[in-house]
Amino acid sequence: MMEAALMIPCYIDVFYPQVGIATLELLERLGVDVVYPKEQTCCGQPMANSGCYQEAKATEEHCANVFGSFEYVVTPSGSCTHHIRNKFTAGADSPERQRLSKNTYDLIEFLHDVLKVREFPWATFEHKVALHTSCSAIRGLNMASMSERVHDAVFSKPKALLSGVPGIQFVDFDRVDECCGFGGTFSVTEEAVAAKMGYDKLAFMHKASPDCIVSSDMSCLMHLQGCARRQKQEIPFLHVAEILNGVSL
Repeated sequence: MMEAALMIPCYIDVFYPQVGIATLELLERLGVDVVYPKEQTCCGQPMANSGCYQEAKATEEHCANVFGSFEYVVTPSGSCTHHIRNKFTAGADSPERQRLSKNTYDLIEFLHDVLKVREFPWATFEHKVALHTSCSAIRGLNMASMSERVHDAVFSKPKALLSGVPGIQFVDFDRVDECCGFGGTFSVTEEAVAAKMGYDKLAFMHKASPDCIVSSDMSCLMHLQGCARRQKQEIPFLHVAEILNGVSL
């Protein structure tokens, strides 16, 4: 049996615990022996993204010490995975840090590339979805094609996985891989710009008449959900893990 350590991002732990539970249950359904280190905290991304490398140092080193011995570390967050794999430089360059950067996978990558699962027979989802893939996932992890690379093949790992759920339909909308405006601490330091980007993204999606908005990054969905509430839009927001695990609206 394959063993994997489950890393739950802080914002999911605090605001969306159902996503962490869905991730755990999904991995166990697929035969993975899941280990959950209870001493885990933050990966250090919020501080590092703000340029506060000294403040991020201890957090990153703690994260490396907690997870650095595992062959597979899985997290339902493209942005956390991107940080750990590509920008995890505030802490000491220890063997644990190097192993963690090498062995951390976003949940979508782990399902698509490592387990190579394509069918989810326990799940059905008779709804139309607008699928948003985050900038970190697209351009940091190569989880979907980039529209600016016009000669590259078009692909989407999240869509490939969701296509294994009976009944699901995808709606097409304009500027599909454009940023939603969250951008981590960008949405705090540039609130007005971030909000306008979120409203624009929602407008493109709304025009396509989806039943719900779906992503593999709850941080993007948190931002879009806030924008939707300000505009009095009533639409569900779901993480990909929830649908793959068999959630119903």
